[in-house]
Parts: sequence; structure tokens; C-alpha cells
Amino acid sequence: MLTQKQRDLLLFIHERMQQGEIAPSFDEMREALGLKSKSGIHRLISALVERGYLERLPHRARALEVKRLPEGYTPGQEDSSSSATTSREINQVIAAASVNSVPMYGRIAAGSPIEAIRDENGSVDIPPGFIGGGEHYALEVDGDSMINAGINNGDTVIIKKSQQANDGEIIVALVDGEEVTLKRLRRDKGKVILIPENDDHQEQVYAPEQVQIQGKLVSLMRTYH
Repeated sequence: MLTQKQRDLLLFIHERMQQGEIAPSFDEMREALGLKSKSGIHRLISALVERGYLERLPHRARALEVKRLPEGYTPGQEDSSSSATTSREINQVIAAASVNSVPMYGRIAAGSPIEAIRDENGSVDIPPGFIGGGEHYALEVDGDSMINAGINNGDTVIIKKSQQANDGEIIVALVDGEEVTLKRLRRDKGKVILIPENDDHQEQVYAPEQVQIQGKLVSLMRTYH
């Protein structure tokens, strides 16, 4: 006898693998079942493996195989149990889990640095494939200093949190602990140079201790009105 969460997870994995033959990620499972941490998913999967519903396959990414389904389950039809999860509900869960949501941290200058905004201002839904692993956040671009890189005033940039970056990457830089800006990074002769992508703007040169890298650009979203 499966618990409701075990049943929901098993059917979610089954329906997802029917679509693409690849098991969903642990993060997708966590979001689909409304759990706060992946440890709960680990426990549910272990229970399903012990009961013979799932099998872990070695040396493969997302290595899960559905061995059997709950009794009475018929694809596309509602189960006789009043608490059963229907195929329609499973598809809704899959659709919701395929969208990532990242916090919106406010506006960032693509021009002269402006005061950093640290408070969250809601969230932004990101389509699949826009981001990879790691922690991300969104910022609204204020200014035109990065237009030659295709980053316009009002765009939403998706940033991967990181304190390290290579020369040539576009970064979020916190300057003097107070102001934040979006620029291309270069290091030269012991200096950190923040480079705009607009001929009307000048490079900004700082000592290394003045600049803290807070993330790297990974995606951009634009809305046309």
C-alpha cells in the first residue's frame, strides 16, 4: 500500500518518462510534489525501490526505471479511489514543474553604477533551457551601456550567482560595497576594468578590493509592448 505522496511521485515519474524516456530531475520532483527539500524525494524514492515499484540503474544520469504501477491505475482514466491522482492532474504537475522561477532582485545599472537593491521584488518564471544548475536571480536593466551586447534598457537579465568570473564574461559587479552595475570583465596590470558595450560610455577602472563579483549573465528576457 503506497502513501499518497509515494503514489503521486511514482505516477509523475511514469508520465514524464512516457513523454521523453528520461526521469525528471530531483528538483522537478520536489516542485511537483510541493516539498521544500530534495531529502523528502530521496526518502520517497527509497521507499518505492524497496516496494519494487522503482529500480535504480547504475552508471546512468537520472537512472530510474518504473517496474510496476499502483493497482487500479489506468492511463487517461480516473482511479476508483477518491484520493487518486488522475492523468490530467499529473499533466498539470508536469507543466508546472517544467517552468523555473527565480527571484527578482530589482534594477541594475547598465550605465553609471546605481545603488544596489537587495530586497526581493517577486519572482520571474523562466522557460526550460534558459538556465542550468546553480542558484539564479533576475534583474531589470536600467541604462543603455550594454546595447552592443544586445542588452537594452528594460530587459530582464538572468544571473547565476558566482563570486568568480573569467575575463570577457558579463558580470554583476558590486562596487565599493554600495553600487551595482552590469559590465564585461577584464583584468589588467593589477586593476579590474568594467567595460561597457556602448561607445558613448567609458571603461571603469578599479582596484581589485573595490569590486565584488556577484554573478554572471546566463540569459536575457525581453517583453515587447
